[in-house]
Amino acid sequence: MKTIWHNLKEVLINTFDYLGLAWWVEIVTQNPRCTYYFGPFLSSSEAKLSSTGYIEDLEVEGAQGIAVNVKRCKPNTLTIADDLGEKIDRKVQPAFGGQILS
Repeated sequence: MKTIWHNLKEVLINTFDYLGLAWWVEIVTQNPRCTYYFGPFLSSSEAKLSSTGYIEDLEVEGAQGIAVNVKRCKPNTLTIADDLGEKIDRKVQPAFGGQILS
């Protein structure tokens, strides 16, 4: 039964993401000047819960001036490095194994 729910949830997340209705965690750091997107999630509460781990990872990496926003969006690029003027297609571990990010 758990597998059925897992598969259904994956389908829902992918559908919501395709439609731009999925929730994402947007994290902007001042040093380095970057914007990161983590997701997609079905609900804002699920995204908020996950954001703690992302923030901790960035702090361990030395990021400073961290601002977090949970919102519905459809980011084209998961990491934008403003300092370097580049967009980095960062390969992230999806919330659910086998999930495809578009």
